[in-house]
Amino acid sequence: MGGGEIVLIIFVFLMLFGAKAIPDIARTLGKAMREFQKATNEIKRELNDSSGGLGEDIGDIRSTIKNIKSDIQDGIKKHTSDIQDGIKKHTSDIQDGVKETTGNIQDEYNGYAEYAGDFEKEVSKAKRDVVKESENIANTIDNGAQI
Repeated sequence: MGGGEIVLIIFVFLMLFGAKAIPDIARTLGKAMREFQKATNEIKRELNDSSGGLGEDIGDIRSTIKNIKSDIQDGIKKHTSDIQDGIKKHTSDIQDGVKETTGNIQDEYNGYAEYAGDFEKEVSKAKRDVVKESENIANTIDNGAQI
């Protein structure tokens, strides 16, 4: 496992469990490791102490180790599945938020564009009215000058 993968795993753990839960998880894993080490040492001691029924003891040890290994694998699978589900949920939430925000921005833009279009029409109408009024005044002045 590379450094980037380890950082990703740590980041995912922080996102899913929060900084407060990580020490509890680490403590639980540490206890499990100690129990595993304790069981392994106890098995070694029993092997050294007993020389009779060695085949039966070895079978028991293999069975115990197999059970412990299975329990650890099941725990890892469960936590991995929980992490994956959490990532999927957060990813979906983020995507939904982005879609909603994008829609809101587009609606705002459309509203401003409509307002700008209406404003431009009003300005054009006002310009036409001013030009028309200027022409009327000019015609009135010209007519008055001719009288």
